[in-house]
Amino acid sequence: MSIGPEKATRRVVIIVLDGVGIGAMPDAHEYGDEDSNTLAHTAQAVGGLNAPHLKEMGLGRLAPIEGIPPDPTPTASWGTMLERSKGKDTITGHWEMCGLITEHSFPTYPNGFPQEVINAFERAIGRKVLGNYPASGTEIIKQLGEEHMRTGRPIVYTSADSVFQIAAHEEIIPLEELYEMCRKAREILTGKHNVARVIARPFTGKPGNFRRTENRHDFSVRPPSPTILDALCSAGFEVVGIGKIHDIFAGQGLSHSISASNNQQVIEGTLEALEREIPGLIFANLVDFDMLYGHRNDPQGFAYGLEEFDKHIPEIQDSMRPDDLLILTADHGVDPTTPSTDHSREMVPLLVWGHKIHRVDLGVRSTFADIAATVAEVFGLNPWRVGSSFAKEILDPSSN
Repeated sequence: MSIGPEKATRRVVIIVLDGVGIGAMPDAHEYGDEDSNTLAHTAQAVGGLNAPHLKEMGLGRLAPIEGIPPDPTPTASWGTMLERSKGKDTITGHWEMCGLITEHSFPTYPNGFPQEVINAFERAIGRKVLGNYPASGTEIIKQLGEEHMRTGRPIVYTSADSVFQIAAHEEIIPLEELYEMCRKAREILTGKHNVARVIARPFTGKPGNFRRTENRHDFSVRPPSPTILDALCSAGFEVVGIGKIHDIFAGQGLSHSISASNNQQVIEGTLEALEREIPGLIFANLVDFDMLYGHRNDPQGFAYGLEEFDKHIPEIQDSMRPDDLLILTADHGVDPTTPSTDHSREMVPLLVWGHKIHRVDLGVRSTFADIAATVAEVFGLNPWRVGSSFAKEILDPSSN
């Protein structure tokens, strides 16, 4: 593969395995996450992972993972990445891999939101709220769902992450009304209360048997400066966001989005985007690891999700052209074996596959932004302002 004329037709596919960290960051103790290792602990908890295609790509070379030994001749280049930004949020991780370093963590609210925020929100929506404390989303609807149905008051809660979450039964507060509440909250939460995400958390069912639906919607803060997505669009390339990518970037830097609510839909959306054969970036987020398994401390489900994704890797690879690149990575950890149900401050895997690439050890990268720097070089853009490209390590050096 060369960096040259092919850039006009090439595609890069980035698939983020949301929450699939691979060991505590050097500063993890500052976040209470020094014992976290999402991949290794999940594998250990289930007696070993069965993920032959991830093994072939070189995942076992990154860390001791039960069931995934180091492959002697991996089919991909392999490495790990450290996070330079502050925090361990989904937005922080995705923004960094797109070349935007977050110098200050987004605000969190371990004691709930201050009364000034709640008062402003209640005035904006014309009704009182329930809750206003950190909680698991499934637990808080168990605790307050029946009162919510009786009073019509939305449930407001947060977590260890920078989120303002609003839960409502779809038969009590219709989806569009819930989304409008979130838009009003987003307008209020600025300045020192500029949380990373306002999240609509609809649910259905009867007391004692509530369940969250897939109609979740995130209202994220906009990136404060351009990312590699914006640069690609400006250069005339297509940037397709699949799943929650649109929400993470508030639609900024995307030329097209494909809606998807779970891993299977995201995989289908990725294959759909590959069929378009339009040059540019396909950017997908596999949400189930984080949303369904990590936050619910379910290592068995987490392992199942990894093994199911593994089965689709050949299908994705077969849909790629000779000069395309596939990058598998993650945005943070969410170790399902620790007492915490929140994100963990972890390194992330980096597996880079292509039909023609050199298979090399990419080492420990100092920032997720190395992905942005690499994408910029692959597409012939100006060197990115942060990060170090690994394009020359994996591509034909004669064309550089």
